[in-house]
Amino acid sequence: MILQQESNTVKEIIEEDIRGSIKEFLNLGFHYGEGENSIHITIGLLLLVIVAFMVTSFVLKWLRKLWTRKMEKEDELKFISVFKFIKYLIYMAVIMITLSAAGINITLIITASAALFVGLGLALQELFQDVIGGISIIADKSVSVGDVVEINGTVGKIFEIKLRTTRAITRDDKVIIIPNHKFISDIVYNYTQNHSTTRESIRVGVAYGSDVTLVTQLLEGVAEEEREVLKNPKYFVLFDDFGESALQFSLNYYIKDSFSDPKTKSRMRYKIDARFRENNISIPFPQRDVHLIQKNLPIKD
Repeated sequence: MILQQESNTVKEIIEEDIRGSIKEFLNLGFHYGEGENSIHITIGLLLLVIVAFMVTSFVLKWLRKLWTRKMEKEDELKFISVFKFIKYLIYMAVIMITLSAAGINITLIITASAALFVGLGLALQELFQDVIGGISIIADKSVSVGDVVEINGTVGKIFEIKLRTTRAITRDDKVIIIPNHKFISDIVYNYTQNHSTTRESIRVGVAYGSDVTLVTQLLEGVAEEEREVLKNPKYFVLFDDFGESALQFSLNYYIKDSFSDPKTKSRMRYKIDARFRENNISIPFPQRDVHLIQKNLPIKD
């Protein structure tokens, strides 16, 4: 009985020593300042922050899977981009809450870093605009993957939308990276947002005295033969104007792939030129009449 009591006492002493050693180990760290304004960064605090990060990360992954399980692939990618931005804010909040729970006066930290935050805000102002622009276009769906857009005179097809930038491929197979703030500050033409078809046109001038009815028939025939031109809505020809040097016509047609329209227009222009030559219809160049007026000036001796 006495041996058992001594054994229990020894165990309690050992356990107490272990707890004391662990507590001393967790309290190791750096201490800055004195009194209420002191900051203590210890191993225990760092472990607490790591555990809080791991738990928060697990919860956020679970919530993301829960919210995106029934979303379409495109909507899921958009949600993930916005979710990344929200995740960073949540991590910052978790750090502050954890430090406050550990007894650190976070008001002092915020005050000390206020000047840094202001400097970063000014330096990263355009970055924040890009992020806000990304959230905006993802939320209101003003631009989607697959849309054909024109910005600053460049036409591209969107293939990726991220939180800060949007990527598109141009008609000459070059990738253009567009900062997202461009979509909320500049004028952007979206060719395919309302529907997949667009109306295009080819303008051509013919010489005065040409048979305008024949010109209309030839243009309609070229549109009829082109495989990319839709038959419904139907193409049509307009007699636009009496130009300075030519009669102005336009062949208007509808296509589904406006991104490759330059190739379609090129094929049709080849055919228009050939048909006009076959039917003796000329495409005039700009002409000017120059009148020379001769005046008899007095001859000086």
